[in-house]
Amino acid sequence: MNLLPKSSKEFGSVDYWEKFFQQRGKKAFEWYGTYLELCGVLHKYIKPREKVLVIGCGNSELSEQLYDVGYQDIVNIDISEVVIKQMKERNASRRPQMSFLKMDMTQMEFADASFQVVLDKGTLDAVLTDEEEKTLQQVDRMLAEVGRVLQVGGRYLCISLAQAHVLKKAVGHFSREGWMVRVHQVASSQDQVLEAEPRFSLPVFAFIMTKFRPGPGSALQIFELCAQEQGKPVRLESAERLAEAVRERQQYAWLCGQLYRKAGLGSVSLDLCDGDTGEPRYTLHVVDSPAVKPSRDNHFAIFIIPQGRETEWLFGMEEGRKQLAASAGFRRLITVALHRGQQYEGMDSIQAELSARVLELAPAGMPTQQQVPFLSVGGDIGVRTVQHQACSPLSGNYVVEDVQGDDKHYFRRLIFLSNRNVVQSEARLLKDVSHRAQKKRKKDRKKQRPADTPEDLPAAPGQSIDKSYLCCEHHKAMIAGLALLRSPELLLETPLALLVVGLGGGSLPLFVHDHFPKSCIDAVEIDPSMLEVATQWFGFSQSDRMKVHIADGLDYITSLAGREVRPHYSVIMFDVDSKDPTLGMSCPPPAFVDQPFLQKVKSILTPEGVFILNLVCRDLGLKDSVLTGLKAVFPLLYVRRIEGEVNEILFCQLHPEQKLSTPELLEMAQALEQTLRKPGRGWDDTYILSEMLKTVKIV
Repeated sequence: MNLLPKSSKEFGSVDYWEKFFQQRGKKAFEWYGTYLELCGVLHKYIKPREKVLVIGCGNSELSEQLYDVGYQDIVNIDISEVVIKQMKERNASRRPQMSFLKMDMTQMEFADASFQVVLDKGTLDAVLTDEEEKTLQQVDRMLAEVGRVLQVGGRYLCISLAQAHVLKKAVGHFSREGWMVRVHQVASSQDQVLEAEPRFSLPVFAFIMTKFRPGPGSALQIFELCAQEQGKPVRLESAERLAEAVRERQQYAWLCGQLYRKAGLGSVSLDLCDGDTGEPRYTLHVVDSPAVKPSRDNHFAIFIIPQGRETEWLFGMEEGRKQLAASAGFRRLITVALHRGQQYEGMDSIQAELSARVLELAPAGMPTQQQVPFLSVGGDIGVRTVQHQACSPLSGNYVVEDVQGDDKHYFRRLIFLSNRNVVQSEARLLKDVSHRAQKKRKKDRKKQRPADTPEDLPAAPGQSIDKSYLCCEHHKAMIAGLALLRSPELLLETPLALLVVGLGGGSLPLFVHDHFPKSCIDAVEIDPSMLEVATQWFGFSQSDRMKVHIADGLDYITSLAGREVRPHYSVIMFDVDSKDPTLGMSCPPPAFVDQPFLQKVKSILTPEGVFILNLVCRDLGLKDSVLTGLKAVFPLLYVRRIEGEVNEILFCQLHPEQKLSTPELLEMAQALEQTLRKPGRGWDDTYILSEMLKTVKIV
């Protein structure tokens, strides 16, 4: 039997409701949930001794169940004579103090200020079917009557789906009257998917409109949202922000419903925010593995990413997360990244905080009451210490933070918050500093300070940096490219002029400076803030062999190329990021690979020199265009893909006859490494130059 209307307009029709209750008979119809689902919010906002008016009561059991738990001063009205007759018969002997009256809620017969609560479960939604003038006038009469029969301090408690036009009307009407407006999300149970009654895909909300005494002048407007049943209300600045917050909750509920019904929705991610501040606290990624064979215990798991490791390929890239999920062996894995600026007491507290929320993202078919495993690396939440944060006019907000790596070493990172999952610069801290920091952290645990307050680790000066260690794989590959210069075994004794565009933390030019004693380096950086960061936090310093020029790299090279007597560099390196996130290429900015500009680069490169470029380009068509343009200016072009990253290192030379076969290239890399490994020189034993060039291909 189909009892739902053919169109929403029928909800406002008396005839429709008469027919509805005649067809349905005495079986209760529960709009938007049963008493058990609503009792939490009802008991929060209605006191047992208060006089309650239920408008549009229908044949719901809500009033009866409220009566049975002590709310006995209840009057029910409805426009349908059929349902009022049914309800009187049903309750005459069992609930003698509760009354049922046939009455039009737009023309109520009660005296002013007769009630302390007006309860509406779905009635406003049923009447406000559209925004036509006739409908809005009817709703205005209804809400005006609600305001008239309520006492000052009384509450209109409206259970609603909070569709945009309904929320706008209710909030607009009562805020103009100077009432306090609160929207409270009603908790829903997880097992409401296949029910006999139609299930609404939107979450259910309660509007709590509290009547204030009218004051002189403009009315004070108060807007609040309670996103959890027992949560604190959050004050919002406007009706528009309240509507936006409700819409976010609706989108989240829709996503949960979609994830429950089907797997393999593609890349799904969301932020869970702090209820008090609204700041992101956790970032969740949902990863389904359809190939995993279902069993009782492998439906669902949560993986907590240790702090500071969310940028690693395994956790920060979609392909990495898929690999992690497949190796974990669960049908659905949710990875959870912890945000800097938030306090976390430990794995147990995170598990307690997330348990209820992540269950909303569980797949269908998971046995009831099944324990959801929380996984991590080493069972710890990791260490992240923000040492410095500031805002650059060019690069925006950034932080310098120390994090603990997988091998218990500490690493210092520069992160631009506009792209918080990308490490801009990284350096390893010396072991003695790491050890002291670890001991201090254990001591400070008792104080329960935030995990990323600057006091947790001492602000380490420049000498705490391990300058012999290159953290970034693309930097290692760029250094290995120096083997393309002839006679690499003589490079330590040969004057070597380098131009490096893009300073960041200074690791790349600093490594060249320290390992090639005859090198002279010009580093170009557009952002003066980055020079300060590199000097203060990454152990960088200028010398008579290394100068930093604060300039736009485009302008600087154009100026050099325009001189009568041009300087000539044996090596030119570009490691410069784009500030425009909308482009398909994040490194370098497109202007750096325009052919006219590349001709200028060519003009300041020695004939035997090498131009080395860090390319990060996700747009395959754009990448092909860049390679074609480079090849036109530099006929000899090698490319080295960085495994697990988007980066590709391009080695460009002027003369095709200089081309080296892979064995020749590896031999030259080995010769250079042997020279650099001489006793007395600091060298990272894990860094093998020839390994960096094994996968190099000629374009």
